[in-house]
Amino acid sequence: MITIAVDAMGGDHAPKAEVEGAIRAVKALPVQVVLVGKQDVLRAEMALHDGASSLPIRIHNATEVITMEDSASKAVRAKKDSSIRVASRLVREGQAHGVVSAGNTGAVMATAKMVQGMVPGVERPALASVFPTMKGTPAVMVDVGANVDCSPQMLAQFAVMGEIYSRLIFHTNKPRVGILSIGEEEHKGNDLTRSATPLLKQLPINFIGNVEGRDLFTGIVDVIVCDGFIGNVALKVSEGLVDVIKHMLQDSLKATITRQIGYVLSRTAYTDFKKRLDYSEYGGAPLLGVKGVCIICHGRSNANAIKNAIRVAYEFASGGVNERIQHEFHNFNGGKAAVAE
Repeated sequence: MITIAVDAMGGDHAPKAEVEGAIRAVKALPVQVVLVGKQDVLRAEMALHDGASSLPIRIHNATEVITMEDSASKAVRAKKDSSIRVASRLVREGQAHGVVSAGNTGAVMATAKMVQGMVPGVERPALASVFPTMKGTPAVMVDVGANVDCSPQMLAQFAVMGEIYSRLIFHTNKPRVGILSIGEEEHKGNDLTRSATPLLKQLPINFIGNVEGRDLFTGIVDVIVCDGFIGNVALKVSEGLVDVIKHMLQDSLKATITRQIGYVLSRTAYTDFKKRLDYSEYGGAPLLGVKGVCIICHGRSNANAIKNAIRVAYEFASGGVNERIQHEFHNFNGGKAAVAE
């Protein structure tokens, strides 16, 4: 059975969301969960849930917590018994197949890279995020914040990892891969995008060239490649826009008595709309390129988000995504041409 370690102390709502999310996950999936954190706190939280003691969940003690205010680099070095470091250590030692955390993103990435190690041939790990599209198919963006400054070779590596992710997790046949730019024409963009384009053309992937920001949601592309600075801005703008649309739609439907009747009649459709745009349904962003599985969630993740993050970690582990990334990089003759470091 797949075992997932959960950093139970990292999120804004920890450990309540992490414990409840773990309970939901083990009831829905053939998975075991290790809750990592201060054992007295976690035992007390588990005791609030009837029957939790009989579920495939165990507690692993960690005495320290990395907060959102901590400097990532300093905290990783100083807090050697933090919940995220202990959870990553369980993955490295083979006691867990993956780790889920809603903690300090920088600290989680640094810890995973240092403790779990990197897939051979990958220069930097990259965060992948999923966007809903008008065609109903998911679009994967890589990178959404792990690497602010990137080289053309790194973008080529992101393309390979994102293409594998789309194929294995979303079962996309020949994922269409595009590079995010300011115009569809190949000559448009900055030095990074123009330099990366010929490298992506050399890869054995379905590279379709430049795509624009609006294409994140149209469904014409399955994998979007960009540096972490641009990707994170696009992600945060999209999240903010989704919140605005949901509130404006709800307010508009409730504005008059006539609309209130329509709101009641269309509540199912409205609920479905919210669910399609709800970040918690996607769980978290996988950190591609590290050994083992690492899923990074929103700091504000609720129990549903934690449950779905565990589901994503389970799918990654059972699908052997990282092993496939390593295998396909090896097939490029140790990183020749576009994926060379």
